[in-house]
Amino acid sequence: MAVSGTKDFEPNVAEYIEEAFERCGLELRTGYDARTARRSLNLLFADWANRGLNRWTIRQVTQTVASGITEYPVGEISLSVAASGSFTIGETITGGTSSATASVITKPTATSMTITVPSGTFSVSETITGSSSSATTTVSAAVSLTTAQSTIDILSAVLRRSNEDISISRISRDDYLSIPNKTTTGRPNQYYVDRLITPVMKIWPSPENSTDQIIFDRLVRIDDADASVDTLEIPFRFYPCLTAGLAYYISLKRAPDRVQLLKGLYEEEFNRAAEEDRDKVNLSLVPSFTFISGT
Repeated sequence: MAVSGTKDFEPNVAEYIEEAFERCGLELRTGYDARTARRSLNLLFADWANRGLNRWTIRQVTQTVASGITEYPVGEISLSVAASGSFTIGETITGGTSSATASVITKPTATSMTITVPSGTFSVSETITGSSSSATTTVSAAVSLTTAQSTIDILSAVLRRSNEDISISRISRDDYLSIPNKTTTGRPNQYYVDRLITPVMKIWPSPENSTDQIIFDRLVRIDDADASVDTLEIPFRFYPCLTAGLAYYISLKRAPDRVQLLKGLYEEEFNRAAEEDRDKVNLSLVPSFTFISGT
């Protein structure tokens, strides 16, 4: 018997919805059926984020620190300007009409700079001024916070200095709050993730140079299911979990008699997927030796 020779089965949003409706004993008939199912699908992705099930969306970020700057967005925030060359790394910039402020982290090109999370909103075409350089330029485009806001959490981080990576530890809100002097300078060795709408990473001690790099793995949101023709950002092995979850969510609204059945199936599929979605490494056991010394 001949096999297909293909490995490209990838349902689109409409096919997931049709399968979920069939599991509920229903048929997809109207545009509203599709719209309410897409909404349920996006809510399901939020549930997966809370359960930590989307490790395939891990993205690694390399962020060069700026001397004296302790708070960094967990995704690049870029400000497009007419010219960036005269500004100084680490200085505060202020919008002339909006009064929005931010600090300059890097200058990746002659017409853009990466900045900290702005306080306020910069206006297109307004003049911005550097606090220490007194340089001025105009804003070319609105600042997008989408990349930073798509971050769910930070998984791990290291500090790179002179091509050597040094592990830095994550601390809690209380531990960060308890640091007596947050402006102490040195080599950063701790970080706290303030999980705001636009999350920020707060590092300590305050960087002593503008050449060290913080390299961290961030967990980001799955792309939304906006249209029925879209395919979804999930690997093949998670298709059953997604289908079962969507069927359960739809049953809450359209097939209450099947809720318990579909919920049980979803939890079973989820547990199976979660068990697979993990690092698989060898287990190393180190014996503990107790020394007894004579007297």
